[in-house]
Amino acid sequence: MYKKMIMPGVMGIMAGLLASTVMFADFPGGGGTASIASANGDAEKVYVPFGKKDDYYLFASGGHSGQMFIYGVPSMRRIRTVPVFSPDPATGYGFDKESKAMLGGYSWGDLHHPAFSETKGEYDGKYLFATDVANNRAAVMDLKTFTVMDMLQTPNTSGPHCAAFVTENTEYLFLPTRFSVPLGNEYAPLDEFKTKYKGVMSAVKFNEQSKKQELAYQVALPPWSFDLSDAGKKGSSDWAVMTTYNTEEATTNLEINASQKDRDYIVLFNWKELEKMVADGKADHVNGVKMIDPAKVNAGIYLVPVAKSPHGVDVTPDGKRFIASGKLAPAMTVFSFEKAFDAVKNKKFAGQEQGIPVLDYNAVMEREVNPENALGPLHTQFDDKGFAYTTMFISSEVVKWNIETGETIDRVPVQYSPGHSVSAEGDSASPDGQWLVALNKLAKDSYLSVGPSHPESMQLIDLSGDKMKVVQSAPVDPEPHYAQMIKADKIQTINVLPKDEKRPNSVWKQEEARIERHGNVVDVYGIAMRSKFTFDAKASRKDVIEVKQGDKVVIHLTNIDLDEDITHGFGINNYNLNMEVQPGETKTLEFIADKAGTFPIYCTNFCSALHQEMTGYLLVSPN
Repeated sequence: MYKKMIMPGVMGIMAGLLASTVMFADFPGGGGTASIASANGDAEKVYVPFGKKDDYYLFASGGHSGQMFIYGVPSMRRIRTVPVFSPDPATGYGFDKESKAMLGGYSWGDLHHPAFSETKGEYDGKYLFATDVANNRAAVMDLKTFTVMDMLQTPNTSGPHCAAFVTENTEYLFLPTRFSVPLGNEYAPLDEFKTKYKGVMSAVKFNEQSKKQELAYQVALPPWSFDLSDAGKKGSSDWAVMTTYNTEEATTNLEINASQKDRDYIVLFNWKELEKMVADGKADHVNGVKMIDPAKVNAGIYLVPVAKSPHGVDVTPDGKRFIASGKLAPAMTVFSFEKAFDAVKNKKFAGQEQGIPVLDYNAVMEREVNPENALGPLHTQFDDKGFAYTTMFISSEVVKWNIETGETIDRVPVQYSPGHSVSAEGDSASPDGQWLVALNKLAKDSYLSVGPSHPESMQLIDLSGDKMKVVQSAPVDPEPHYAQMIKADKIQTINVLPKDEKRPNSVWKQEEARIERHGNVVDVYGIAMRSKFTFDAKASRKDVIEVKQGDKVVIHLTNIDLDEDITHGFGINNYNLNMEVQPGETKTLEFIADKAGTFPIYCTNFCSALHQEMTGYLLVSPN
């Protein structure tokens, strides 16, 4: 009996050890029986047992899905997908009245570069900002509910790709654009690119009282492409930096024509100085927006030469330096803010571009860092020990190096072609130094085949020892374009929305549910609760909505189950309508009853043992 009981346990342990060996064989340093103990140690580091939770939230951009992916770290378990710029049938985002209006008729978005709100350069866990390259929008997510609360359309711009990077106390988020277009997107032939086209940077404020974003002003920049950006910290907190490419101003075949010069630029600007210029009336008015022309104001904006085609610039946690990488040059350049301020003060210029002074490279540069055979540097993150970690797109690795000396400390291969990376609190003034996640553009042989298109990978790297170590991998589709990682205890979510009896259109008692007709508009004030809908408390069939073909139907539905995670769905069969209503929430659904017939209504989100019985009918009588 004893043998029969113990053997399955032993076999299970042996199977687990074998699985660990196989799993880690693909990782650098993995493979063979010698790696079993190491693999088990790595597994312990990333294992989060049932009943316990991850130490960090990882917010990863979902690119052309228009969504935000939320992972737990170190488990790398995907715990939520939040719709931002694209409709989502699973939650009804883009179907209910409020979110449909917020999306503005767009059916997709290209989400890039999420950024947390900050207080004194630290992530404060209140809000998350993101940009839409496809449709020139900025969104803000409430981290109490993990839902989008506001969306702003930015005029005069085209493709705010480079990041919704925020200043030290979230005074502004700046949105420079990837594409240059004529102001107002008016027609102009490409032969007039140099004179009629502009790259525009938008300065956006977030009003915490109204929960709305406001476009404060814009800056008309040369017709270049603008990419990753970052704001200063501490002594450099009034300043910000952003990268450029295609300073050749090519309009076709950019792969060749936008890589002709040896150098492009970092744009260095003093946002407080620009803010004062606007207040002093020095801005023009373009399509209803205050716009600064650098050539006219001749201050506040400067160019710093950098290796060509940079797609990364990052401010060190102490705010003393910014690090830029030209992806077509095998080097990272460390620039000094102090030297830059001195160069501005003493006018150490090497010329100008379209009215913007170019600072002397040697007057601003502190050192060039050249790890041997490391190719395609893109993006740099930081730890709490004075080290930088730069992704190498071409040589598929992450390089660890000393910020003070430029010495290469370590390097680890990843699978494959990392674009950005994210370390724990890595864009803040005080990174944690425990974890780094490589956001890889390719995966190829890392996971089970799913056809020609493979999922991309996010690989978790342990930074706690002298040597970096890949300890976990997670698939993601589509590729993550950027991410930020925040301590889990900084985010304080709410489980149930507060009961507000003064909330417009809400109903909190079954007996108050009602249907009102005003001409051809039918207003429904209903409730959802386990396990039924009530639309008209006085009707013999309380879970039925009867309208006429052609009526405008407005359904206000309140979830009166004030209990954590009891979400109700509301779907109308064969009417292409669905939404979710969270505990304590009121949602509104508007549509024209253009199809006559009988249409079942049902709860689309499992809510109770009698979930299947939570149904009703929409009856549309023909004209």
